[in-house]
Amino acid sequence: MTSEVVENEFEFYSKAEKYWKDVPATVDGMLGGYGHISSIDINSSRKFLQKFLRDGPNRTGTSRALDCGAGIGRITKWLLLPLFKTVDMVDVTENFLTKAKSYLGEEGRRVRNYFCCGLQDFSPEPNSYDVIWIQWVIGHLTDNDLSDFLKRCRAGLRPNGIVVIKDNMAQEGVIMDDVDSSVCRDLDVVRKIIRRAGLHLLAEERQENFPDEIYHVYTFAMR
Repeated sequence: MTSEVVENEFEFYSKAEKYWKDVPATVDGMLGGYGHISSIDINSSRKFLQKFLRDGPNRTGTSRALDCGAGIGRITKWLLLPLFKTVDMVDVTENFLTKAKSYLGEEGRRVRNYFCCGLQDFSPEPNSYDVIWIQWVIGHLTDNDLSDFLKRCRAGLRPNGIVVIKDNMAQEGVIMDDVDSSVCRDLDVVRKIIRRAGLHLLAEERQENFPDEIYHVYTFAMR
C-alpha cells in the first residue's frame, strides 16, 4: 500500500510536479527514453480498445474520450483522435499541454479541453465520456486518491462507457521510485483499488513485445 512507502503526501505530489517540469516535451521525454516503443504500445492499445467499439448491444460509443496524464498528447494523437469525435486532455504540466497544441497538428482542433490539473484534484464531467484512458500515471496517485479518482471517472462515463488503465505492474507489493516520485503496484493491489472504487473488470491484458528490462505492463478495462 502507498501508505507504507509515501511518508509525506504533499512532498510526494510536489516532487513529481517538479520532476515533470524538467522533462523534455517530446515523445522520448514522455516515455522516459523509450520513445521507440510508442508504435508497439499504440497498436496494442488500439486492438484492445476496438474490442469494445465493435457492433453489439453494449457497444462503447465513439463520441468523446478523455486522456488522463496526457503529456504532449501522444495517446490523443495516435489512439484517441482516430477513433473518437472529440477528446479532452488532462495533465499536471502546463508546458506539455502547450506543446500538444502544435504536436497534434490539424486534428488537434477536435481536442475540446486542455485541463491543467493533477488527477488527485480533477473531476471528469459527469455522464460525458465513452472512454477515459489513464496510462502511465496511476503511480503518481496515492491509493486513496486513485480510488477516489476512479470513482469520479465512473460517474464521468456515458452508458456503456469504459475506464481503461494501462500501466507498469510490480512483481510484488508497492515499489517507490524516488526519482520521479511515483509508485509501482503489483496486480493484486491494483485490482483491489479498482474494486474499492466500485468498478468491475471487463478485460485484462499483458502488453507484449516490450523490452525485457522494463516492468511488465498491463491494460485493464472496467466500468
